[in-house]
Amino acid sequence: MRFHRTAARRTLLAALGALGAGVLTSRWPSAEAAGPTGLDDPVKKDLAMRLVSSAENSSLDWQAQYAYLEDIGDGRGYTAGIIGFCSGTSDMLALVELYTQRVPDNPLAPYLSALRTVDGTDSHDGLDPGFPAAWREAAQTSAFRRAQRDERDRGYFDPAVARAKKDGLGTLGQFVHYDAMVMHGPGTDALSFGGIRDRARRGADTPTDGGDETAYLHAFLDARVWAMQQEAAHRDVSRVETAQRVFLEQGNLDLDPPLKWKVYGDSYEIG
Repeated sequence: MRFHRTAARRTLLAALGALGAGVLTSRWPSAEAAGPTGLDDPVKKDLAMRLVSSAENSSLDWQAQYAYLEDIGDGRGYTAGIIGFCSGTSDMLALVELYTQRVPDNPLAPYLSALRTVDGTDSHDGLDPGFPAAWREAAQTSAFRRAQRDERDRGYFDPAVARAKKDGLGTLGQFVHYDAMVMHGPGTDALSFGGIRDRARRGADTPTDGGDETAYLHAFLDARVWAMQQEAAHRDVSRVETAQRVFLEQGNLDLDPPLKWKVYGDSYEIG
């Protein structure tokens, strides 16, 4: 399960001199050839990653995050990489297992046993002191960067977009689902993605069920805000109310640029 880590991450990004920190505007990449529609269009997918990164990293440069790793004190051990893989929530373990299947002799392979042991806890047992340096070393390789993208897709992006399409939602709705999956995880309890969707459906029908898309998305965002407010780490709901809700109220169901939004008080723009 994901949690926003803006304050802690700002500090680390400043220390590392990450290029994205403080960069609040970006030009929209051109799409010269036709491709898939919806959020899985490569251009829209990149946009989605920038939007998520504005909330997760205080940066639009999501590709600067492969080497990121720190313990932000949220009870989930180390948080790392482009989507916030956590040593305490199984997805970091799944990522390192995938990487090791592809590249057996890699800097993180010696830590697989420790990752299995600490899974479900905030412990660093067997990971310190060498794991952070090993992560950063691995992040310099194209194989580990590819593994991060693939595990992001398998665990978060693909299931969120597929569920949104089944519900009859367009590009904005697919992003709303994806961002919720990233922060709350793909579970079925009340505070996970499945529970949020169930709560939304009690308030409005999906387009597939004959409902209005805008009304359903408002219900989903309402349910998301409720879930966020149940946990101290999520009490700031600006990534919903001054970002996604803004796009929805503008009627931008295709999530087309230019986009302007705010997260945690910072302003961003993709033109």
